[in-house]
Amino acid sequence: MPAIDRVAVIGGGAIGTTLAGDLATRDVDVTLFERNAIGSGASGRAAGICYDAYTDRRDIAIAGRAIERFREFADSFRPVPYVLLAREGDREQASAIESLAERMQDRGVGVDLLDGATLGQEFPDLVTDDIERAAVARNAGVLDPESFTETMAERAREAGATVQTGTEATLADPRTVHAGGTSERFDAVVVAAGPSTKQIVAEVGVDLALECYRAQALVTRLDVDVPTVFDATNHYYLRPRGSGILLGDGVDTDVGPDDDHGEADAAFVESGREHLDTALGVEASVERAWSGLCTATPDRDPLVGPVEAGLFVATGWHGHGLMRAPAVAERLATQVLGGDGIPGFEPTRFAGDEQFEPVEGMSLDES
Repeated sequence: MPAIDRVAVIGGGAIGTTLAGDLATRDVDVTLFERNAIGSGASGRAAGICYDAYTDRRDIAIAGRAIERFREFADSFRPVPYVLLAREGDREQASAIESLAERMQDRGVGVDLLDGATLGQEFPDLVTDDIERAAVARNAGVLDPESFTETMAERAREAGATVQTGTEATLADPRTVHAGGTSERFDAVVVAAGPSTKQIVAEVGVDLALECYRAQALVTRLDVDVPTVFDATNHYYLRPRGSGILLGDGVDTDVGPDDDHGEADAAFVESGREHLDTALGVEASVERAWSGLCTATPDRDPLVGPVEAGLFVATGWHGHGLMRAPAVAERLATQVLGGDGIPGFEPTRFAGDEQFEPVEGMSLDES
C-alpha cells in the first residue's frame, strides 16, 4: 500500500474531529472540512450517554475503549450508571432484561440484576414501586457532546491538523476534494458527514445502504439525583444533564437527509412530561426541545471502512455514534494508514441499493 501522508476528513462531528486528531498525532497531514460549525450536526444534538452494556464481544470492546478515551479527553465526562428496566405487567421485556444481563455477565460486563425495591434503595429519586425487573450497568457515564467535539477539534489543531469550518466539501473523484472554489488531491479521503455521507460519496458512484430517522429530545430543570435510564416498557430514556434531566423519545422514520427540522413536536414534549412523571413522580416544565437526524443500516451495524481505493466512510450509527466515536475513530485511523479495520463494519457488505425500514438504536435488541 502506498504511503498515506495527506488525508482529508469531511465532517466535523465526534467521529471526524477525533479521527483528524488521531491521524495528526501520527504525523499525517490532515485537513478537516466542516460545512457549518464543529459539532453542529448530529453530534451536537446527541444524548451524551456512554455505556458498555452490550452482549456482542466486539461491541463491548469498542464501548469499553470509548469510555477509556472519554475519561482521558472529555472534561465533561462523569460516571453515571446505566439502568435498563421493565415495569409490572411487561413480562416480555422483563425476561429480555434478565437474558441480556446474564449474557453480559458471562462476557465480563459489570452489570447487576435487581428488583424494583433494591433499585429504589440505590436510586431513591426514581419511582420504582411498579418495576418488574432492572439491570444496572456500572461502566457508564454521561458527557456534554458539544464540549467533547470542540475539545477533539482543538486537539486536532494542536497536533497540526487544518480545520476548515464553514466550508462545504464535495468529491471530484475518490481522492480529490473540491472546497472553497479549489480542488485538492489527497492520499486518502474519509467522509464522516452523518446523513450527508450518502450523497457525498454518490457523487463518485458509490451507493451506501443508509437511511435516516429523526429522534427527539428535551431538557428540563429538576433537582433529582438519578442514573441514566432506559424504560423498555414505555420506550423512552433519560439522563442527568447539569442541574436537570434530558429525556429522549419520539422517533420519526418518514424523513430524508435534508429534513433536519431542528424543533421537536408538541406531542413529543407532552409525552415527555408524562414520562418524567412516570419515572420521577414530578411535573416538570420543559426548557428546550429539539430533533436531530440519525442514520441507520439494514443490520444496525455502522458502515466504517473503504468503499473505493483511498475513499473511506464512517456513518450509520443508529444513535450510537457519539458513544462509540473515540474507539471507532482510533481504529479507523489505523485502517486508513494500512492496518486492520473493525470486522463486521465493512461498508461493502451491502450492495448499497437495499430497501429497508430504519430501526432506531435505543432498544433491548440493540443493547
